[in-house]
Amino acid sequence: MPAKLLKGAEVAKEIRAELKTEVQQLHEKHGAVPGLVTILVGENPASQSYVRAKQTTAHELGFYSVQDSQPADLAEEALLKLIDKYNKDPKIDGILVQLPLPKHINENRVLLAIDPGKDVDAFHPVNVGKLMIGEPDYLPCTPAGIQELLVRSGTQVSGAEVVVVGRSNIVGKPIAMMLMQKAPGANATVTVTHTRTKDVKAHCLSADILVVAAGVAEYVKGDWVKPGAVVIDVGVNEVGKTADGKRLLKGDVEFEGASQRASAITPVPGGVGPMTITMLMKNTVRACRVHNNLK
Repeated sequence: MPAKLLKGAEVAKEIRAELKTEVQQLHEKHGAVPGLVTILVGENPASQSYVRAKQTTAHELGFYSVQDSQPADLAEEALLKLIDKYNKDPKIDGILVQLPLPKHINENRVLLAIDPGKDVDAFHPVNVGKLMIGEPDYLPCTPAGIQELLVRSGTQVSGAEVVVVGRSNIVGKPIAMMLMQKAPGANATVTVTHTRTKDVKAHCLSADILVVAAGVAEYVKGDWVKPGAVVIDVGVNEVGKTADGKRLLKGDVEFEGASQRASAITPVPGGVGPMTITMLMKNTVRACRVHNNLK
């Protein structure tokens, strides 16, 4: 029997509706409006598209939102001063610097410059450390979206064997940390595999929940999936064009084979991707509450 599709686009729509109501209540009851600034340096087409999507969503939810576009030759020191300005701006609750940055700018230095209380991407070492000890202020957006998909689909996470394929700082490491915490939607036993793992297939076959963020199209084959497992495919890889010229996208999992063995699986596109921006918005609303001393 083909697997149930875990459609992130539908879950994201549900969460955004909840957030819109919350934003209205914050404004009506407390006069508070979540504020988000997105900073874009240069004219990378993919980055421009991502920023537009974030700004559009922020506007739809009723945020105070600022798009600050800067030229590609912006000096690193100028960018740091710009971040400092928004750190001090009481109307701004969340600061997002769109990555990647031009090569002459040190990304780590930029991320460190963001006030951890306004770091709604949750990339600052302070926020990474708080996640590590199980006391996060903000959850990294893509991993948070994965956890929401699992919880809202009714997937049993507590006690499950979870295998994560990939150890990036953006997805692999944080989702492993989140799912092993002693917390709702977690309490799993987590194994992380990577490029030096001797037998990735064997690990995958042990997984009740398989999270794949390898960055390689169809890296995990269909017969690597344990029958009945839940598969979360984080990958989005362009492998060519369709007959009508559109981008042909593949995930990190061989969908056709995996969907015949899994009990549930995320499609690509339309699975994890739509959740990421939504969780960014959720972090910004949370930041607004914190900055206004609201529960």
